[in-house]
Amino acid sequence: MSLVKKDFNRRLVKEITIILIIKIVLLLTIKHIWFDAPTIPKDFDNQVAEHIAGTNSQIKETR
Repeated sequence: MSLVKKDFNRRLVKEITIILIIKIVLLLTIKHIWFDAPTIPKDFDNQVAEHIAGTNSQIKETR
């Protein structure tokens, strides 16, 4: 009984490891294909940079 349980555990660990390796390879492939470089808008100006960076701007919020 104990031998069967050990064999089952080893097989389960092996299958889970193979599945995780396949998932990691697929995720890295997808990242490389679609997200290979950061996208920068064509009309990128200082106002957008200040908004993204979070610096204080001239515009005040109204509530």
